[in-house]
Amino acid sequence: MTKIKLCGLSRPEDIQAANRLLPDYVGFVFWPESRRAVTPAQASALKAALDPSIRAVGVFVDEDPETVAQLLAAGIIDLAQLHGRESPAYLRILSGLVGHRIIQAVKVAGRADLDRGVETTADHLLLDAGTGAGKAFDWSLLTDFPRPYFLAGGLTPENVAEAIGRLRPWGVDVSSGIETDGYKDPAKMEAFVSAVRRADEKE
Repeated sequence: MTKIKLCGLSRPEDIQAANRLLPDYVGFVFWPESRRAVTPAQASALKAALDPSIRAVGVFVDEDPETVAQLLAAGIIDLAQLHGRESPAYLRILSGLVGHRIIQAVKVAGRADLDRGVETTADHLLLDAGTGAGKAFDWSLLTDFPRPYFLAGGLTPENVAEAIGRLRPWGVDVSSGIETDGYKDPAKMEAFVSAVRRADEKE
């Protein structure tokens, strides 16, 4: 079954919708430059209301590893997703602090970018077109890609079934594709989750 991650949740009503839909993961963005950014206090309140079967992912861009580790240790998040230019050395430091709870996001502009995805020592890999811009990259680059990954970038309720049929990713990640006027839309969230689950039934 394709793992589902609904990213950029920031309001109590977003959590209520997620609790009805029961995706595998939700994402809280801790990058201050994102319009979806939450503070640790906000994320803690959201996590407290989240169904315990759903794992919370913190999204970071070149954040201090100690800060990431503190949020994991506090139980505010269950995994850390790295969306910046974090080096192999950074990954070693963070892994030493938090164990096997790291997702490395790789921005895919061309085939050379996929080498970084193959080589990362992170526990999970996310392939994206950018940082929440809602645009897809060239999926044909992923033909015969050798390791499991979350597919992100430009996914919507309308195209996610095609993505699953073509690529069979380990997981799918969506943010702007389930929004209306910059906010999470419960109807779009439900449509996305339903589309993924219907696509899985056809496989």
